[in-house]
Amino acid sequence: MDQAEQLRLLVTKQAEQKKKDRKVSRVITVTSGKGGVGKSTLTVNLAIQLSRLGKKVIILDADFGLANIEVMLGIRPEYNLADLMFRGKGLKEIIIQGPEGIGFISGGSGIQELSRLTREQVVYLVQKLYELDELADIILVDTGAGISDSVLEFVSASNEVLLVATPEPTSITDAYALLKTLNRRSGFSKEDTVIKMVANRIKTKEEGDALYEKLGLVVDKFLSLKMEFTGAIPDDPNCGKAVMQQKPVTLADPGSGATKAIKTIAEKIAALEGGSDKKGIAQLFSRWMKSIYKKKK
Repeated sequence: MDQAEQLRLLVTKQAEQKKKDRKVSRVITVTSGKGGVGKSTLTVNLAIQLSRLGKKVIILDADFGLANIEVMLGIRPEYNLADLMFRGKGLKEIIIQGPEGIGFISGGSGIQELSRLTREQVVYLVQKLYELDELADIILVDTGAGISDSVLEFVSASNEVLLVATPEPTSITDAYALLKTLNRRSGFSKEDTVIKMVANRIKTKEEGDALYEKLGLVVDKFLSLKMEFTGAIPDDPNCGKAVMQQKPVTLADPGSGATKAIKTIAEKIAALEGGSDKKGIAQLFSRWMKSIYKKKK
């Protein structure tokens, strides 16, 4: 039995032991084919709007190369995921409280170090992540941008993916490239994955519809993937101003077009929760680590 199979059996056994009485969070992975399309901005503001709808929301920043979420929230975390795994910190110690009651966890170097975990550390991490499921209704995972291995591993392990794209030709091309590469990965299951697209920085509603139709057509034709249209966000100068103020636009300008659009998207996502196949953050990480171990073989 190889290491990946041992890990799968270990996590499955733990899941069965806790399945009867544990709460499972809904995990939504937010990604994009390229940087600069507003992915992290959407993640932060979506978290706030979901919180206002009565959901307990935690953001996990899985982009260990940058600290966009920290900058947008105007906070500097003292601890990150690595402190949970290697330095004896508790889960609640690494969760930073953000505006409107949302929580935030910095992945930091902890994401990279996952591939070097021992069996005992895997058991410990999975146990802690079950605790995270208990603390949140929805966990938003903000990945890095592009088609790097770390991004693809997170996205392929997810059951619910929010893909952000803009009308720029490069954004459309890169979004398709991400889905094409994802579709080729052995660990990706198109049957178990829901892909939702958000059109960002559009000038008119028609432009948002056209963006979805253009991308959706080629995705359906050449990749046989089903992609849903979750909504569109206007090209709003208030977003840029809010970023400069290190304040989410939802708080900086509640009446802006972007804020209203994100609120609508949040309402749509929240309304669909009952039909979501929720597996929780522990399951996502177990699938993520399984792909890492297979890659190392």
